[in-house]
Amino acid sequence: MLPIQTILHPTDFSERSGYAFQLACSLARDRGARLIVLHAMPVPLVQEKRLYREEIEGELNRLGAPDPQVRVEHRLEEGDPATQILRVAQETDCDLIVMGSHGRTGLDRLLMGSVAEQVVRRASCAVLTVKAPFPQLQPAGALALEEAHKTVDATKT
Repeated sequence: MLPIQTILHPTDFSERSGYAFQLACSLARDRGARLIVLHAMPVPLVQEKRLYREEIEGELNRLGAPDPQVRVEHRLEEGDPATQILRVAQETDCDLIVMGSHGRTGLDRLLMGSVAEQVVRRASCAVLTVKAPFPQLQPAGALALEEAHKTVDATKT
């Protein structure tokens, strides 16, 4: 198994990034790794820069790991997201990048590009992309009980 000491989680604050963040936190906890949460923002206009940066920093700093044992560092960078993700991964000697992916295909991907795809193709470390939430784990008994109720309800009609 690969040793994982540093995990990079790039976020755009989307729902899919949230799923990837949950997985990154779990991996960091299980591996005792540090977790770097990164947001790469476009370069704003000069007059709006300070206010916009403060707003984004606030949102970024609200992302905290549910487990207090996970060491989380927050970074805000300006510039092209794929370029900044790759630069920070290299700079921090990252072992794994865990990021959300919108899963665009066809014309959407051709026109808009895909940050995740660029990162997967160019990263010098492993990249894990997340498109959907993980199913909630239920105790076996609860799942069996739920299935039994469905069966009983189906026979009543």
